[in-house]
Amino acid sequence: MSTPARITHLIAGEPWEGTARRTSPVFNPATGAQTGVLDLADAALVDEVVRGAKAVWQREWQTSSLTRRTQVLFAFRELLNARKDEIATLITAEHGKVLSDALGEVTRGLEVAEFACGIPHLLKGGFSENVSTKVDVYSIRQPLGVVAVISPFNFPAMVPLWFVPIAIACGNAVVIKPSEKDPSAVNAVAALWREAGLPDGVLNVVHGDKEAVDALLTHPDVRAVSFVGSTPIAKYVYETGTAHGKRVQALGGAKNHMLVLPDADLDLAADAAVNAGFGSAGERCMAISALLAVEPVADDLIAKITDRMGKLVTGDGTREVDMGPLVTAEHAAKVTAYLDAGVEAGARLVVDGREGDIDADGDGFFLRPTLFDGVEPGMPVYDDEIFGPVLSVVRVASYDEGLDLINANPYGNGTAIFTNDGGAARRFQNEAEVGMVGINVPIPVPMAYFSFGGWKASLFGDSHAHGMEGVHFFTRGKVVTSRWLDPSHGGLNLGFPQNQ
Repeated sequence: MSTPARITHLIAGEPWEGTARRTSPVFNPATGAQTGVLDLADAALVDEVVRGAKAVWQREWQTSSLTRRTQVLFAFRELLNARKDEIATLITAEHGKVLSDALGEVTRGLEVAEFACGIPHLLKGGFSENVSTKVDVYSIRQPLGVVAVISPFNFPAMVPLWFVPIAIACGNAVVIKPSEKDPSAVNAVAALWREAGLPDGVLNVVHGDKEAVDALLTHPDVRAVSFVGSTPIAKYVYETGTAHGKRVQALGGAKNHMLVLPDADLDLAADAAVNAGFGSAGERCMAISALLAVEPVADDLIAKITDRMGKLVTGDGTREVDMGPLVTAEHAAKVTAYLDAGVEAGARLVVDGREGDIDADGDGFFLRPTLFDGVEPGMPVYDDEIFGPVLSVVRVASYDEGLDLINANPYGNGTAIFTNDGGAARRFQNEAEVGMVGINVPIPVPMAYFSFGGWKASLFGDSHAHGMEGVHFFTRGKVVTSRWLDPSHGGLNLGFPQNQ
């Protein structure tokens, strides 16, 4: 058995050379083998990194031209596109999702980098001439300073890419704290920024647990925090960060519903339910975990879903399989416990994910796709965000009953309706109290030039991720009122003007 590799912080472009007071194991969830030992930062190291980032920001990056920032962004985009297969391999090795899913994650993150390449246009302000006699008024947006990104295990590359390219494009320095469960992808992506020409110290990777998180949330030189994770932690991050004067966007958990009307194409709906319920082993904040079947379609829909589930292969994500393992042994045990809890609460276990073959070696953290019928509010499998491959069917009598369940749920991240009725779809998009809505689309994750984020307990703060809301989050607005005497200019230069 090979010795676990050391995984450490990336500070000012270089691996940290210190000795960690505490470490954490990193596993390959498909085999159960420990593959890495992760250095965990203490508060003193976080302070050192933040102060270093602030210094390079003040010295160089805050006044960097839009032309220079754009050149770095375009170079980073090309490097990430060229190395995306390598990044996907790292994700699969530490998270467990299948390679095609990991590659899709990197590609969606790449779209945000492409969006950020348009930063000269995105930062354009407004101008009003002669608002009073010889008085002009115009608006500008300026960077914040040092910002922190705290990212989750389920998308170790995509979620950091939601924030970092925009924060850097806007002229900020960034300290990112990735999940300690799958840290290597962030290190690899951060190395590409340096190769793209980003000055050392503008982007730093600090690994750690709650001690590092608290140090970022309370540090006086961290001006803003972007977080994605479970709702209890999101609430804690928001309350702690704002109490220390920071701008915070904290994206929390979800319990996403898919409402299927009787006129829907049931084959399409069944495909969507399986894809959205079991992709990435259900470890997605946009996963469909509650399927609301408007009678009389439930029996037919369950039969179609069960048939499709029987064709899925679960195993090592590097092989020709459909679904990989859960991220840790502890998480797999927690998700598996919901199967007994669902049966005890009165739900019918249609497909038991504890049964069947696994295409993997070793002792990985697996649970095959699982299906419940007869689920009702009040049952743990309905009320809780399970974050695993467990799909619950709730039978409802009407559109209105289904909508009421969606709107009564404390979460409001994503939802979907499947129907061929345009009127019903239009009602749903307006009446659903959810931040992201899909119409015959089960995972309505917006493109990078729109913004990602939910409502209710799925978001703490006012700003969603990426898109124009992301640009505004990482900048401060300023309005200038000016009056000038008529100037005179001199000097000769016949050369064509160039940006520098």
